Amino acid sequence: MGEWVHSSVNSPLPPNAFLAGRDSDGSDMYVGRIVYEGEIVPAKLIPRRREAYMTWEGVEYLIQRFEVLVGQDYDWIASGDGLVPHNAISTGRDSRGQPIYVGRAVYKDTVTVGKVQPLRGCLLLGYNGDEIDIQAYEVLVST
Repeated sequence: MGEWVHSSVNSPLPPNAFLAGRDSDGSDMYVGRIVYEGEIVPAKLIPRRREAYMTWEGVEYLIQRFEVLVGQDYDWIASGDGLVPHNAISTGRDSRGQPIYVGRAVYKDTVTVGKVQPLRGCLLLGYNGDEIDIQAYEVLVST
């Protein structure tokens, strides 16, 4: 399930935060999660710019408060089409009770964190204000 620490864009990054990717300007990107509309969804955190984002129904939103994934006992496993390994890290469940998992993909000039919803059959990630569907991605797993 992972260990999560409460934080905000105005707080220092917790020690041992899990580095997950890079944004287009080379900024480090970390894994977060947020409760939104009754779901607990992954978020991408970019501390250097004091920014954090999540996606919802096709739109990428800037957020202020979130939880940060900490620890280093994680790895990325290649996957696609909504499939997730048995030891995948879940942020929680959607409003229908279905699990939501942490994923990432290379998109344009980034390695971006997103959410894998198996019933949707893809990874959903935010880019320039939009939510993008990706068929081939990596899933975060506990090691």
